[in-house]
Amino acid sequence: MTESNSPPGVTSTENLYPQLFAALGAPHQAAATEPPPVHFRGPTAVLPACYDVSGFAALSVALCTAAVAEWQSTQRRQPPAAVTVDRLHAALAFQSERHLRGVDTPVPPVWDDISGDYPTTDGFIRLHTAYPYHRAKALTVLGTPADRTAVAEAVATWGATALQDAVVAAGGCAAALYTPAEWASHPHGQHILQQPLCQWRPASCATEPPPAVPAAHRPLAHLRVLDLTRTIAGPICTRFLAAYGAQVLRIDPPDFEEVPLLLREVTAGKRRAHLNLKTKAGRNKFDVLLRSADVLVHGYRPGALDALGYPTDALHNLNPNLINVSLSAYGDSGPWNGRRGFDSLVQMSCGIAAAGMAKYNRDRPTPLPAQALDHGTGYLMATACLRALSHRALTGYGANIKLSLARTAALLMSLNEPQPTPPTPLTDPLIAKYCTQSSSAFGRLRHIACPGQLQGTTPHWDLPAGPLGVDEPSWDGSTATPPSSDVG
Repeated sequence: MTESNSPPGVTSTENLYPQLFAALGAPHQAAATEPPPVHFRGPTAVLPACYDVSGFAALSVALCTAAVAEWQSTQRRQPPAAVTVDRLHAALAFQSERHLRGVDTPVPPVWDDISGDYPTTDGFIRLHTAYPYHRAKALTVLGTPADRTAVAEAVATWGATALQDAVVAAGGCAAALYTPAEWASHPHGQHILQQPLCQWRPASCATEPPPAVPAAHRPLAHLRVLDLTRTIAGPICTRFLAAYGAQVLRIDPPDFEEVPLLLREVTAGKRRAHLNLKTKAGRNKFDVLLRSADVLVHGYRPGALDALGYPTDALHNLNPNLINVSLSAYGDSGPWNGRRGFDSLVQMSCGIAAAGMAKYNRDRPTPLPAQALDHGTGYLMATACLRALSHRALTGYGANIKLSLARTAALLMSLNEPQPTPPTPLTDPLIAKYCTQSSSAFGRLRHIACPGQLQGTTPHWDLPAGPLGVDEPSWDGSTATPPSSDVG
């Protein structure tokens, strides 16, 4: 059962928990068991927004923590442990990169000096240039140096949609501002609404279910997760799995550079190795890792992993039991199939930034007070992954699972209006209550602790945050990073 502070006659966002727990599992899992009970506590209004971001945060954390409880119950053959979600903690976790602090030295900004919203001749556009190769594409289209004033002057001569299409065609990342009504009538907006929140397809054949994981204090100990994700959503998923003991190995190309702030925020709990999947030697090493992995999580654009020689069938030929979880911005079908994107861009496309602009009577796009599509999708991915592992333990079937930021946006926009109550003031002393301090390769960091409580377990990250490529591409290779030291 759940506890809610909603007034009579109002359906709380949290009341969707059973329905969404079922939607993130195998088709017949819904009828097999009741979802683990969840107790919600704390204020319902935390983050002021045009949509119920606070409720969505609590719901997302509840789903993935309950999925840990289900997995543990499957392995130990006992009723699921109790789950408790502190709404304030969940909301702060949705803003975790904003609350990251360096104890020894300041942390870098999350945005570069070119990313942002710009007025055009007929509206607004957002450019995403946090990665050098995306910045280069946008600047080439605009014909300007990397100077914000020059970029603004060039953007002002374009129409929003025309510039969006030109940057996207060049391989960059941009999104024009659409209203919710415009997105609802857009061919891709209509297509997204026809898609399930989580596309689930079992592997083509079952094998003998893997042996039960030995009992351990950490519920996900002994599970191996290959992480081919970047930025926020995918890394949030794999970091959550690591907090409950999964062995997470992040793989990046040798020349990839992550956003500096995010290195500090989402690499905790993971080993990090370089592999070039465009070379035979790199693919051979990756094949070895795949054969012994339980889970593969990747955020490459649709078709990109196929181009490297790893279509879905090839993955399951290497490992029939694999749980294959993929993330995209706009989905892998429809008119915008495979389009590059990030949370801030999807908020522009689907009407969220325009809805905020209208609600607060502002003259510029007004996004949510959190990268809620990234964080929410990350927790939904973790839920689907864990439910697939529970299903595999019973049936022997691996699974192929797909989620997208755009479909998560549709879910968020469908929720009830947030309750008109004063939001909780987020003072630093209050935020500090939900933080922990850890050593890292960048000095000591103060960061939001893993949200959600599972009775009998304290989620935490054993490995410190640090740069990419410092570990061997193996499950038990040596590490170049020092041991972690977590304190409350």
